[in-house]
Amino acid sequence: MSSRAEPIKQVEVAAPTGPQPAAAPVRVISVASGKGGVGKTSVSVNLAMALVNAGQRTLLLDTDLGLANVDVMLGLSPRFTLADVFAGRCELHDTLLEGPRGLWVVPAASGKRHMTELVPQQHIGLVHAFSQLELPIDTMVVDNAAGIADGVLTFCQAAQDVIVVVCDEPASVTDAYALIKVLSRDRGVNRIQVLANQVQHPAEGRQLFDKLERVTSRFLDITLNYLGAIPRDEWLRRSIQRQEAVVEAFPSSPSALAFRDIARRAGQWQSPQGPRGHVEFFMERMVTPPSRSAAA
Repeated sequence: MSSRAEPIKQVEVAAPTGPQPAAAPVRVISVASGKGGVGKTSVSVNLAMALVNAGQRTLLLDTDLGLANVDVMLGLSPRFTLADVFAGRCELHDTLLEGPRGLWVVPAASGKRHMTELVPQQHIGLVHAFSQLELPIDTMVVDNAAGIADGVLTFCQAAQDVIVVVCDEPASVTDAYALIKVLSRDRGVNRIQVLANQVQHPAEGRQLFDKLERVTSRFLDITLNYLGAIPRDEWLRRSIQRQEAVVEAFPSSPSALAFRDIARRAGQWQSPQGPRGHVEFFMERMVTPPSRSAAA
């Protein structure tokens, strides 16, 4: 562990007393990729905004702890980030930003090397620290760093659904397989959604999925589902330059229509039967809406 990395400030949360009303389930979607440069953060931002536009109260959590840019893509200026939480300079709720149409955003830090050197206990502690928040949300989208670092694996393990983003590059498919293999063998993740990004035509996305599925079905005990494809279009590039989600800036563009379709499919996913492990317990606490008594 780096000497510069500071532990997360521990917060004691009082246990509820008396009977509590059943909280509506919250879906946690973790977006990951084997390599960088495949448009993973763009997928996270636009999926979150499409869910908001579909009536879902949504929180977008940036866990790319060293090279974060969710706030940049949405034109937001955070006063505090997760790096400040780690350093004890603020509470977790102080990092919350309200984005377009009421989207909640928790930003991470960019250019903070020590944030990439955290030990596994600190990643789990970050998940646990979210038990402070009492936000009435329906869905949380987690934008991970690229690759197979421990933090990526922890947040994918904690989520109910994992989306792996690939594009038409040999390294993208190879690295996506490596990520899926580690998630399956080391973290017990047995169901993954595959999203093809920046495709030239719809058939290209299905071909990418078929390549990945042939290898995983041969060597891994895991279920891959094809979530769909996002086309490469000029409107998406323009929306990034404008620091807006394409579903907001150009809602009739091909990429915006594709993101809305992805959000619709995500709303139809069947919830997993029971938690994957101890990490997911903390994630469930993190996104549990406040009880009626607390809200009052």
